[in-house]
Amino acid sequence: MGGEEVKVAVPESVLKKQKRNEEWALAKKEENLALKKKNAENRKLIYNRAKQYAKEYDEEQKELIRLKREARLKGGFYVNPEAKLLFIIRIRGINAMHPKTRSILQLLRLRQIFNGVFLKVNKATVNMLHRVEPYVTFGYPNLKSVRELIYKRGFGKLHQQRIPFD
Repeated sequence: MGGEEVKVAVPESVLKKQKRNEEWALAKKEENLALKKKNAENRKLIYNRAKQYAKEYDEEQKELIRLKREARLKGGFYVNPEAKLLFIIRIRGINAMHPKTRSILQLLRLRQIFNGVFLKVNKATVNMLHRVEPYVTFGYPNLKSVRELIYKRGFGKLHQQRIPFD
């Protein structure tokens, strides 16, 4: 009499739910492992790309120095190539502004005073700049100032949200 086991009847729906939850947990675990592996590969790729960019910048700087020294030895001057990047800051408000000028400022994403944007130098942007010159100031930034501006004041978009780079 002492060796009897009592069988408890477990409803079939509960058994099905437990089995389904185990399958889901296994699938989720596999998915997480695949995601971790993918992220690790992406991190390596991003690191290598950044390393390559740094190497290219260093080579560019060395080439620039070499060209300047060569020009000095020949008794000439080295003229830097035209910049490819512009930084534009809006410095005036909207009082007595022509509608065309206002629309150009909107195209340049300069809707507020003291906002700044980076733009590629091309014929279209240079022509727009001539039109809005009294309302903006601009210059050709170097790598150091671009890096500082972006890391200090820059924002990116992630999942439709504006997130500071910090």
